[in-house]
Amino acid sequence: MNNLQLPRGRVLDLTCPQIMGILNVTPDSFSDGGSYCQTDSAVNQAILMLKQGATIIDIGGESTRPGAPDVTLEDELQRVIPAIEAIRSISDCVISIDTSKAEVMAAAIAAGADIINDVRALQEANALEVAAQFDDVPVCLMHMQGAPRTMQLNPHYEDLFSDINAFFDARIAACEQAGIKRERLILDPGFGFGKNLQHNFALLGRFAAFSHFQLPLLAGLSRKSMFGKLLNRDTDKRLAASLAGALLCAQQGAHIIRVHDVQETADVLQVLHAACNGVEHE
Repeated sequence: MNNLQLPRGRVLDLTCPQIMGILNVTPDSFSDGGSYCQTDSAVNQAILMLKQGATIIDIGGESTRPGAPDVTLEDELQRVIPAIEAIRSISDCVISIDTSKAEVMAAAIAAGADIINDVRALQEANALEVAAQFDDVPVCLMHMQGAPRTMQLNPHYEDLFSDINAFFDARIAACEQAGIKRERLILDPGFGFGKNLQHNFALLGRFAAFSHFQLPLLAGLSRKSMFGKLLNRDTDKRLAASLAGALLCAQQGAHIIRVHDVQETADVLQVLHAACNGVEHE
């Protein structure tokens, strides 16, 4: 996996893991809800994450934590579009729009977004059709069992890896049928989305099991409840666990790692790179 084609003739280098910095412009996200609702604070946080080593800024206007309420189209647009426009006006960084709504996807791309990151894998109304209109915009398809409001009530699988593989096969086929080229796709097994503690750590231990698709893989497990339940840690005490998860995924071939703590993750990846490739000088 060498690179990913982006709008305006740019490419994202995937020969080493890239950091996707999380920017939630929502009042109720599980970790940083309310911190970046104002455009100025969102822009400042994006600038900080870029300085710390992020190459992608993932902007979301709807919380997908378990039990999260639905957000209206109007509210989501009012949250994400000003942030995208403001960041794009000062930076040529890669911007990802974290949404499942077709209208938000289209408006975000018009505002300057480069990647669609959809936890519902283009299964909402018109999402496939809108994504197909933009032949230079990559799409991340995430696996989720159920819906955010109820996904953690009692997740069950006949076979975790077989079920996720079958889901990816079906969504890739649906994308190709809609006219979305396979090389535009990114896969995310969806840590914490319709998975219990055993499921999540099975995925972490065998993240490389999805490499057979020969598509970029995204790992999003930063500060998640899987670490809180295992270690009895509140959200703001999960940094060490999140870094361990990021390292394990990177060692197993993750191409994009979605995180809240950019500087610390960048340090971990730099150490991994030096250990695997050596260093040029003292």
